[in-house]
Amino acid sequence: MKLLRVGTAGRERPALLDPDGTLRDLSGLVADIDGTLLADEDALGRIRTAAAAGDLPALDATGLRTGPPLARIGKIVCIGLNYHDHARETGAEPPAEPVVFLKAPDTVVGPDDTVLIPRGSVKTDWEVELAVVIGRTARYLESAEEGLAHVAGYAVAHDVSEREFQIERGGTWDKGKNCETFNPLGPWLVTADEVPDPQDLSLRLWVNGELKQDGTTAEQIFPVGEVVRYVSRFMTLYPGDVVNTGTPAGVAMGHREPKPYLRAGDVVELEVTGLGRQRQVLAQA
Repeated sequence: MKLLRVGTAGRERPALLDPDGTLRDLSGLVADIDGTLLADEDALGRIRTAAAAGDLPALDATGLRTGPPLARIGKIVCIGLNYHDHARETGAEPPAEPVVFLKAPDTVVGPDDTVLIPRGSVKTDWEVELAVVIGRTARYLESAEEGLAHVAGYAVAHDVSEREFQIERGGTWDKGKNCETFNPLGPWLVTADEVPDPQDLSLRLWVNGELKQDGTTAEQIFPVGEVVRYVSRFMTLYPGDVVNTGTPAGVAMGHREPKPYLRAGDVVELEVTGLGRQRQVLAQA
């Protein structure tokens, strides 16, 4: 299923995109799309049954904003340097263990919402990523297979980053990762049954129409199941938590000087196979 949330910011309603591209209203069946829903197999089953029977009312998508596909995110766990090609372009050694950092849930915006360049920023960068949405409580998992079994679905994430804040201002990466609007998510949460192999997905990103990133999850150093297993050894993952699994080569930081960091007015578009497409116009905070 392709689950999404539509409407004005803060007042989104749950919806489903059916196979013929029609937007269907889920508000008569569920209150929202969140961790509570993803952990409830009976509720998900009722959605599937109603969709198959054609019982869900259609929504007019004209002028309707698409919000983040997940409400009340508990935490966003991010994996850095998780693609062989990205490590090479930044001159970093592939890590022996996953690089883990956190991103605040309030950085999440809709897939087509405006992204704000922070005040004082000179190195705002792009990163297309595969986001993993947790559907079952994961703690001390023993195998990558168990990790995959705890995934409810997948989405497109844009892990916007400010490189000067992240690398040159001391401390950890958090200052360059948690600026407002720095995690567009969606358009859809695609349930795991529609993604048979998360290591066989293409990721692409364009800036002002120019292709910048063109990668594949096959290049991940630590595959999705292993990432979930590993993270579960250090923190408990709950239904509705999100894991951003890293970005392939092609970020601005990896270019030669002068590096083409983002500026107000730039347009970024990104997509992951089967998970939809985002488009953001950059503006000054």
